[in-house]
Amino acid sequence: MKVSIRKATLDDIPILKVFEQGLISDERPFDATIRPDPVHYYDLKALITDSKTCFLIAFEGDEILASGYATRKIPRPYLDHKAFAYFGFMYTRPEYRGLGINGMIVKALKEWSVDRGLHEMRLTVYPGNQPAIRAYEKVGFTSHLVEMRFREGETDSGK
Repeated sequence: MKVSIRKATLDDIPILKVFEQGLISDERPFDATIRPDPVHYYDLKALITDSKTCFLIAFEGDEILASGYATRKIPRPYLDHKAFAYFGFMYTRPEYRGLGINGMIVKALKEWSVDRGLHEMRLTVYPGNQPAIRAYEKVGFTSHLVEMRFREGETDSGK
């Protein structure tokens, strides 16, 4: 298998919309607050054309296998860095998971980030999503913060 990485283009939006729904489907069991379908996470055109964002896809031949982006963000004012790279839309088609393709995208996004002076890199993942957590740990990420929630009237906070 010869997988390559390139920047996403507007022509990739149809398959990226399919990936987005796959990502939402994968995350829905971990988050009872995701609205019922139809729901969208991303403005794909804006991400692809944003000069502060690197949106990549992994492909083999004409087939797109995975995606991910890094974008420059400003942290809370009390942190020790002035900007960081936030990684998002990390999705690999199920039949290609476990082959290191996500790692290829993360490596390229890390390089893009460092080239722009963004040495702090962050992403979010649901605590119960062990396959995703393991994938990110393989490429050097560590758990940093747990977000907690409460909704009045829920008995087990949506689990």
